[in-house]
Amino acid sequence: MSTATLTAKPVKAKRRKVSAESGESSANQVKGASKYFVLGLLVLLSVYAVAPLWWLIVAITKSTSTIYTTNGLWFAGGFNLFQNLHDLFTYQDGIYATWLWNTVWLSFVTSAGAMVITVAAGYALAKYNFHGKKLIMGLIMASFIIPGTLLTVPSFILFNKVGLYDNWWVMILPACFTPMDTYLAKVYAEGAVPDELMEAARIDGAGEYRIFTEISWKLMVTPAATIFLLHFVGSWNSFMWPMIFLKDYHKWTVMLGLQSWIARGTDSQYDLTMLVITGAFISMIPVVILMIAMQRYWKSGVTVGSLK
Repeated sequence: MSTATLTAKPVKAKRRKVSAESGESSANQVKGASKYFVLGLLVLLSVYAVAPLWWLIVAITKSTSTIYTTNGLWFAGGFNLFQNLHDLFTYQDGIYATWLWNTVWLSFVTSAGAMVITVAAGYALAKYNFHGKKLIMGLIMASFIIPGTLLTVPSFILFNKVGLYDNWWVMILPACFTPMDTYLAKVYAEGAVPDELMEAARIDGAGEYRIFTEISWKLMVTPAATIFLLHFVGSWNSFMWPMIFLKDYHKWTVMLGLQSWIARGTDSQYDLTMLVITGAFISMIPVVILMIAMQRYWKSGVTVGSLK
């Protein structure tokens, strides 16, 4: 073997090594740039999401005059939070407290009802075979493509005919039967409740009702809590249905009441802007508390559904 050949081999090996190191360095640079780009994008999205909440927190500490004349993202000289709360809960004989209570108990009742009914219905569709099962599933799937606003006029005529207009039941009954939650419960039940466990319970002499209440329900606590939480948030933020079906303003919810104040703007005593801002902030607190309390159920519930 010639000396030239021996010399060429180390040179080629050295070039390959340099090329590999150069490629690895370029890959690390691209990876680092991508990481910083994603981090910067997340920061911008976080600021975009938090900025309205920060503005709301700052705004409730201001007076009616300073809300218009000071920087919206920073505090003014005075601290008027307690005065704003006093005005909110005393205006119109404390009607805001009535609206808040209406929203709280309606959201809890409708969410609890929807949770029980849809979990039971989804469990039945997932674990039992009966005549009409495919038809029911087809109707549930078809209901997903029907806009809710399309049912407003028929619903108004129906509830008016049966005497439920401006009645609490017009808010409770429709909210307890939700096709989407039924479908989610069915998906959860298919993966969370083993057929073998149900067969073992039947062999031990347990009836179907006992199997559901004492075994299957406990295995479906996570999806049940997820349905409750998502339904509660949707019910809390509901606006169109109460606006159409509730006439007596003592039965209004917070969202409907605050909208009526926005529409009025001012009256003989108050500029209602601060009342609306303070009321919007207070209306957030129950939802935030509930989401924090049920956070672990919500996270695991969404994960199970996505894996299924």
